[in-house]
Amino acid sequence: MKIKLSAIVALALASSVSLGAAEKFTTSTINVYSATPLPSIGLPLNIVPANIQIATPKNINNQAGVSLADFMSNNLQSVSVSEMGGNPWQPEINFRGYSASPLLGMPQGLSTFVDGVRVNEPFGDVTLWDKIPNFAIGGMQLIPGSNPLFGLNTLGGSIAIQTKSGRDARGAAAEFEAGSWDRQRYLAEYGGVSKDGSVDYYIGHQTIKEDGWRQFSPSRLNQTFGKVGWQSESTKLDLSYIGTDNNLIGNGFTPEHMLSGDRDQIHTRPDFTNNYYKHLALNGSHWVNNNVMLSGNAYFRKSNRHTRNGDLYEYDIDNRVDGDPDATGQHDNYSTLICGTNPGGDADGCEIVGSAMNRTKTKQNNYGFTGQVTFNQDLMGKKNQFIVGTGFDYSKIKFSQTEHVRLSDAGELDGTLTYNGTRIDNALTADVFDSTREPVLSGTGVLAPTQTVGLTGKQWTGSLFATDTLSLNDKWHLNAGARYNYTKVDNDDTLRGGYTATNTKSLTALDSYSRVNPTLGITHTPTDKLSVFASYSESSRAPTSIELGCSNPANPCLLPSAMADDPPLKQVVAKTYDFGVRGDLTESIKWNASLYQANNHNDIQFIRAPGSSSRGYYSNVGQTLRRGLDLGLSGQVDKFRWNTSYSFIRATFDNGLTLLSNPNSSALGDSAADSDDRNNIEVSKGSRLPGIPAHQLKLRGQYQVTPDWSIGANLVAFSSQYVMGNENNKHVANTADCTNGSGGAGGLRGNDAACGSGKISGYTVVNLDTQYNIGGGWKAFAKAINIFDQNYYVAGRLAETMFDASGNYGSEIKSLGLLPGAPRAGWIGVRYEFGGAPEAK
Repeated sequence: MKIKLSAIVALALASSVSLGAAEKFTTSTINVYSATPLPSIGLPLNIVPANIQIATPKNINNQAGVSLADFMSNNLQSVSVSEMGGNPWQPEINFRGYSASPLLGMPQGLSTFVDGVRVNEPFGDVTLWDKIPNFAIGGMQLIPGSNPLFGLNTLGGSIAIQTKSGRDARGAAAEFEAGSWDRQRYLAEYGGVSKDGSVDYYIGHQTIKEDGWRQFSPSRLNQTFGKVGWQSESTKLDLSYIGTDNNLIGNGFTPEHMLSGDRDQIHTRPDFTNNYYKHLALNGSHWVNNNVMLSGNAYFRKSNRHTRNGDLYEYDIDNRVDGDPDATGQHDNYSTLICGTNPGGDADGCEIVGSAMNRTKTKQNNYGFTGQVTFNQDLMGKKNQFIVGTGFDYSKIKFSQTEHVRLSDAGELDGTLTYNGTRIDNALTADVFDSTREPVLSGTGVLAPTQTVGLTGKQWTGSLFATDTLSLNDKWHLNAGARYNYTKVDNDDTLRGGYTATNTKSLTALDSYSRVNPTLGITHTPTDKLSVFASYSESSRAPTSIELGCSNPANPCLLPSAMADDPPLKQVVAKTYDFGVRGDLTESIKWNASLYQANNHNDIQFIRAPGSSSRGYYSNVGQTLRRGLDLGLSGQVDKFRWNTSYSFIRATFDNGLTLLSNPNSSALGDSAADSDDRNNIEVSKGSRLPGIPAHQLKLRGQYQVTPDWSIGANLVAFSSQYVMGNENNKHVANTADCTNGSGGAGGLRGNDAACGSGKISGYTVVNLDTQYNIGGGWKAFAKAINIFDQNYYVAGRLAETMFDASGNYGSEIKSLGLLPGAPRAGWIGVRYEFGGAPEAK
């Protein structure tokens, strides 16, 4: 048997999709899917029990100037994208109510792969999208459901990205783009194949810089990608490299009263992140014979992340003398403190406020490998494909955080306060932020920088997996599989030492988690133009080092990641039912529909601590439920290509629970001055999860005016959504008892009537794009977003601030923090290709 070279190339190209198929499974289209993240002998999509959405290089390139996040938001069903980090290079992608977010503290539910390597960060399972160069993407698949074969964190789905190679990006190209916000983007790339066809190579580098559309929000990105490959008739090897050094400033939520008439306003600054990243991966596949294929990968990833965040500072202190002033132990250097009755009526303590510069350093080294064998052989005379494999991932994490504080006279200190033996309460001032709202760290009331966290963590996961697809006949196909995961998390507190009877605030802990997750699906294909499927799947996520290190309500943490002692958390388990149908209405019109239900058991969420807008802890909150509907239709009429989709997502809490939300108007009231119940909200079964719009509509049209000129437009519409802090869905805007449902003495001080709505309105945005082939290797393109300049918000949170509408620091105000959507903007660019222009396959 002689394997065709083109089939090998296609099979090794993708991490979760394979474009070639052996003779046992054939299809009239090239849409073939691999059942695991590694390349395998593909399965035709029409027998796969899932609505898998695919983005080819041609699809992406047809929409000029878009990133992968832009493409997903504009085109894919049940996908919404928000810049939760306040930066376009730090998007949060939400699919079916599950997130792949760059922000610590957000519940993560999507796994992300690049060429078969899982790139969720071990420290929080976050996905840092700026570390994945958009120019290097050669294709993408969005796989729905809790498919256990895609490993940990595949609660709601997985995003599998494939990168370019020299075989599909031949020649040299230079590209330049400029426009709004003083954005400038420079790209150079080169790819090719050796004369004998055995070696291919590709390298590209991109630099992006912009000022950002919000105040004090510049970013600069440097991204490099390279790949070299070798192949014979039966073997393919690829060695790839990703390197980034990105400086990002993303100023997030801003109080609503500060945004009035001036949507580029920020709250405090800077919110700076430097991501330095090195990623080296070796992928290989080998055909043993026509029906047996070996495939595997090995990788090393080095990730250094430094952050610097200017924040409001608040610290609740019990009425104590010469002792640990507060159970959190974050500032044991405070002493000799006596607090009288404060303006909030709480005689049991007082609050110190001011400004703070919080700095973190996170270093992560990750190693791992995965290997599998695919058997494409008949079973009892029926077509059958069986895959079995194993994987191992190891991570070493080093994290530290420091806090540099300047205290303000705006707090509730009625007694005396010393810090490291120096009395400071009689030297405080209101001027703790400058005119740009950056902390002032000189002058009176400045405390010495203090390290609040020191942690070394080790985490490793071993797994075994298997899946089988059996064609009972030409019309019925059965799929079953399972994955066993064993995860160990080992935290070592380098600041406080080990856990002892007297040292109860240590982060030192050792926890392990194991589970077998199954999947079962069936597909019926009555004709070659219709496919009906149903599936059930389970997947799990082990708590990460940051979650285990921040899980005690008595010792809350400061986001992004200050930590205290850690009661054990349970792993999250998702169980998903999926039903769907897809087919062809005509030769040029395709359609699909699907229904799903996903239950998260022992879901982990970040819960705010009493009396704090920034401190909190991770906790298992019981069950959450997501139910939804996806409808899609696409086609082409002559020169006009179009697609449309509608998605409904109902994401709810599936049991009652008590959460903390200080500014929520329905928070429990109690006339007892020392009651903490004033901060509690009662969440009922069926309450909507925040941040997830129930309805979304997407329209895309593209017209080929001439063979060289195309014009496209996207319309995306999202319905309203509840904001964070309104998990009980009962907050009422601008009420006199905004922070206390009964108006009792337990309420927090400040202008309670400033509290905003518990929901943000829906919005509709229209984007345009065009591209023109000038000739001689030259191409021009342009993109405009939000062409009607809609004033909208993508996320919100009930919060507190010390700033009034003019930006002056003073008394505490309860407010709705909002993340505004980008205003109207546009960019133009040119591309020059020579020496064999890169082609999208």
